[in-house]
Amino acid sequence: MANGNGKIGLVDRVREAGSHIRTSQLWASIFRPGSPLRSGYNDSPRNRSYVIMNNVLYHLHPVKVKRHGVRLSYTLCLGGLSFFLFILLTITGIFLMFYYRPTSPAAFEDIQALSTNIAFGQLVRNMHRWGAHAMVLTVFLHMSRVFYHGAYKPPREFNWVVGVVLLFLTLMLSFTGYLLPWDQLALWAVTVGSNMANYTPVIGDQVSFALVGGVQITPDTLLRWYVAHVLFLPFIIVIFMAVHFWRVRKDGGISGPL
Repeated sequence: MANGNGKIGLVDRVREAGSHIRTSQLWASIFRPGSPLRSGYNDSPRNRSYVIMNNVLYHLHPVKVKRHGVRLSYTLCLGGLSFFLFILLTITGIFLMFYYRPTSPAAFEDIQALSTNIAFGQLVRNMHRWGAHAMVLTVFLHMSRVFYHGAYKPPREFNWVVGVVLLFLTLMLSFTGYLLPWDQLALWAVTVGSNMANYTPVIGDQVSFALVGGVQITPDTLLRWYVAHVLFLPFIIVIFMAVHFWRVRKDGGISGPL
């Protein structure tokens, strides 16, 4: 609505911008048909049933599965394998936490004790280490499969962004775990990583200070990376995985070649 001077009011401009956003392809990719936040939503029995049928909490398994979703191939279940490896890393990581102290020099001594003094310690540590490498590989291959099949296109573009975030978090989880033995390799890795963070535009100094816990590497640095590895990053990954699985169901199940 125009005011006395013939100019459009601020409220009307905000309302118009909101209308453009709600009718955009990005908004449609996030909120599927039947969602009250979808443009043109009518509170009818049909739309209410859409909300229930498309809710992953009510329907953990789809009503029907596409043929390509169950056909054996060399890319079968890469996403499922990534999730299985995450569960394996969680179980083995909890075991390792019982025998690990994030202090210097206790961290290096505890890693050595796992190999010599603790029953099955070397086995569990190797499962955790090689499982982490395998998870990075399977997540990367899963993303490659989605890209080459064109499964990032509408209406799955929002889930593609979620997958990119999960790939980044997986790399960060692997990197932070690499530092925990606190040996010479770990110290150099911290040095290189903090120096790379220092080149972040505008806030590089603040990012490096937050990662290192000061202006130089100290035992407090190890504690920060340990908390990020066992608490912060897994918590964020679980949230994004839940959203990722939910979007797979909402977008029609496992994607195939387009």
